[in-house]
Amino acid sequence: MKSIQIKALTAAVLLSAAAAAQADITTYTSQAAFNAAVGNRGVDTFNDLSIDLLPESLSRTAGSYSYTASAPGSQLYGAGGAGDGWLSTNRATDTILFNGFMPGVTAAGGFFFGSDIAGQWVEGSTVIVHASDGVDSADFTISNSGVNSFVGFSSTRGLVSLSMESVSATGPVWNTANNFTLGQVQAVPEPAEYAMLLAGLLSLGWTARRRRG
Repeated sequence: MKSIQIKALTAAVLLSAAAAAQADITTYTSQAAFNAAVGNRGVDTFNDLSIDLLPESLSRTAGSYSYTASAPGSQLYGAGGAGDGWLSTNRATDTILFNGFMPGVTAAGGFFFGSDIAGQWVEGSTVIVHASDGVDSADFTISNSGVNSFVGFSSTRGLVSLSMESVSATGPVWNTANNFTLGQVQAVPEPAEYAMLLAGLLSLGWTARRRRG
């Protein structure tokens, strides 16, 4: 009877863990929590960008990771100031799209906020940050965003894209990003792997029972 109870408890724990593994995208609103969960991080500070009109698409790196930043159908714009560059857009209606992540990138985040026509932070702006891993997606709305408004996402799959758009009733707001970060989270076993482990444990339990008989 004790052996059966142990098997049942083991099965319950493993199946519960398997169900948890199915949660695909996690959202972080704390940079500290994101950094604690994500390893091998690389940061693109945008400090090399000129405060001027930029192409529609840029090939960028965040540490050892390559990716693409773009304003689809328009152009990007360098914002911020000397020593602290930001990535922004040429038109207030433009979206910033981060994609083309190299294989292995399972987490992305950064500071997302709104700026004015002069490329400086504007108070009271609301931005929406969207992440996708090609199967699932997640959105987070930052109300009254500031230069320290952090949002990050991680996925059990490789991330495909991250984008931001502004939703502001106070007037034109240009989407702006800083310190864009890419990294990797520790892999979580798939449900099939838990099932194989469970089958192995049950097999060992049955063998041990027969040997005692």
